[in-house]
Amino acid sequence: MKDGQLRANLKRATTTIRDKRLAVASELDDWEELRAAAEAVKKRTARHLDRYLVALEESVTAAGGTVHWASDAAEANRIVTELVRATGESEVVKVKSMATQEIGLNEHLAEAGITAYETDLAELIVQLGDDRPSHILVPAIHRNRTEIRALFAAEMGRWGEPAPEGLTDEPAELAEAARRHLREKFLGARVAVSGANFACADTGTVVVVESEGNGRMCLTLPETLITVMGIEKVVPTWSDLEVFLQLLPRSSTGERMNPYTSTWTGTTEGDGPRDFHLVLLDNGRTDTLADTVGRQALACIRCSACLNVCPVFERTGGHAYGSVYPGPIGAVLTPQLVGVDRAADLPFASTLCGACYDACPVKIDIPRLLVHLRAKAVEAKKPRAEALAMKAAAAVLDSPRLLGAAQKAAALGGRALARGGRIGRLPGPLHRWSDSRDTPAPPAESFRSWWRRNREGA
Repeated sequence: MKDGQLRANLKRATTTIRDKRLAVASELDDWEELRAAAEAVKKRTARHLDRYLVALEESVTAAGGTVHWASDAAEANRIVTELVRATGESEVVKVKSMATQEIGLNEHLAEAGITAYETDLAELIVQLGDDRPSHILVPAIHRNRTEIRALFAAEMGRWGEPAPEGLTDEPAELAEAARRHLREKFLGARVAVSGANFACADTGTVVVVESEGNGRMCLTLPETLITVMGIEKVVPTWSDLEVFLQLLPRSSTGERMNPYTSTWTGTTEGDGPRDFHLVLLDNGRTDTLADTVGRQALACIRCSACLNVCPVFERTGGHAYGSVYPGPIGAVLTPQLVGVDRAADLPFASTLCGACYDACPVKIDIPRLLVHLRAKAVEAKKPRAEALAMKAAAAVLDSPRLLGAAQKAAALGGRALARGGRIGRLPGPLHRWSDSRDTPAPPAESFRSWWRRNREGA
């Protein structure tokens, strides 16, 4: 809230993406029908997830791939580490994957002596800055191009090809510096780790969509490809992609189609990786599925449309959520994956304005989920102080006499703290409220007093 540059970066980026999304979505007369179709596919998949996952395993295996099941982050990290070690390599290239961020794969590989190089441009920026992602689609949305230029100049040389001398903050120059830095990694890598946007149960086809072509390099050049995918990413059939590949690019980048849509089915002799491994990650998803209300969060296709319209995210950024999944979807997904008691504050990080539901291409009712999880959080923590405060508030609000006295006391206190027509810094822990809010001083006369003087008896 205090970082003016961060807030300016966020507002500029989210506003641009939001406007582009509205423009391209409005071009389709059947936009709402597409949303309804996507919602129906995701609901059907959730109801029969076990069946579709078994079908996916059979299809991938028949196509020459190998499927691994990981119940949690530790198991997934162990599987990937052992697969990399089996190749004898100590470096891997990665195409953006929120699932691997969720399980902390890079850090686990580093402990095993294996270096993971991020190849998505925004992920590269985050890695060079020893930073954390702050947005689902644009992980480095909190940095502007001047900050990125300084980061490239200072850090690229430690990871490989250094930034050229005299690098400016022109986007074309920054992109060229990243291209030269990454090309070295692509040409030398024998192992790649990817995420997945979708996987088709009937064919075993895995899908990654991206905008730069770096993912295409990761998915075709290495000899071994390891894909880590949340179990919720499966869709029943190849034809279901017709719906999602219209919704996803328009909702995420505001484009009619993704510049690069990569699909692969197992392995093919002489074409692409010789070995393909698909790691199916649970890590709390089965527990989420058991909640008939909360399970709809698993329908998320990671488009980030909800982040770009959220008034809270626009002002705070993703780091404020303390989670790999920020914004409205993170506020309902993270507590279910890690346990409500471990992320009880996230469902309250919302105004419940409903903009996220209107923007969601798969019609996840995020406001309903937020209220649902708020109730769970209260039940889990049973906060004594909050309960006492609510009991006191109920007594005051139930009595016109007490309410009037409380309003009068609050007005007197507010005016005493006011400076220049605004309330200054509040004492004690209350300063956290006043430090980030601009609150006008209470008026000299309350509405109750004005009413008694002007309207009573009229």
